[in-house]
Amino acid sequence: MPAIEHFGLHLVPLFFVYKRRSVSEEQFKQTFHAHTGVEILIVHEGTGTLILDQRSYDVAPGTICVFQPYQLHDIVMDVSEQKPFVRSIVHYEPAHYEAYFDHWPSLQSFFNHLNKGNLGAPCRFGPDAMEDLMPILAGMSARMPLLTPAQYYEEFSLFLLAFLRSFKPNWERAHIDAGKAAHDSRILHPAERIMGWVERHYREPFRLEKLSRELHLSEHHLSHLFKECTGGSITDYVTAKRMQQAVMLLLSGDEPIARIAEEVGMPNCSHFCKQFKTRFGSTPHQYRKRVLAANVR
Repeated sequence: MPAIEHFGLHLVPLFFVYKRRSVSEEQFKQTFHAHTGVEILIVHEGTGTLILDQRSYDVAPGTICVFQPYQLHDIVMDVSEQKPFVRSIVHYEPAHYEAYFDHWPSLQSFFNHLNKGNLGAPCRFGPDAMEDLMPILAGMSARMPLLTPAQYYEEFSLFLLAFLRSFKPNWERAHIDAGKAAHDSRILHPAERIMGWVERHYREPFRLEKLSRELHLSEHHLSHLFKECTGGSITDYVTAKRMQQAVMLLLSGDEPIARIAEEVGMPNCSHFCKQFKTRFGSTPHQYRKRVLAANVR
């Protein structure tokens, strides 16, 4: 059965890298790829070429690129000991953080724009583009090793708010029509629509016919399309989503296991525990005890 990471569902709800350094092609070699969530790439050192939506862009220090969900892209860098590729990466699943932006409508609009909007040019260029972001990135890098699982969501959401608040005016200076573009939505990849539906309904019993009816696609076409795009089945994805959420609940409070099972759409507690142990090698209770004990300082 596919692992959570197979679907881009990570146990830590934010993937953050600060000044990762590559000095050879072996250390940095990739092909065209896409992923769930939004990825923001910040280039500190290095030169190369980005290929995105059948267009190429020069990459240089100060380049900031936004990759939207399921947007195929490739980066070819000229890497050596004398010319290292140094970059930071902020990669997040928008569904995890939408609620944190409810009180800031302008910032929420920008948050949604990066996820679903028609970005036009996806890159921002120039060393000045990073000036306000550097203290925020460096601060998060310093805090990351000190965080316990119970602190993840709060710290990551505060970081994302601060990061996007600084990035927003910077982006808009380079995209004069950003205000207008924010109202234009791109066409979502079908796999995104399926994942979005699961995000809203994973707490309910899964019914393929209900998904088919609401997305106006046949059950066979939905299943085939999702398998082709992700390598896994929709049912496996639903289970992976439930397990991901269960881990978050286990580590962020002391709710009973049976209650957590109900909250993630698996009211049969024994079945939930069996599924959990299959994926993580221990029962939910053992997992909670082990991880929390490891983070006691």
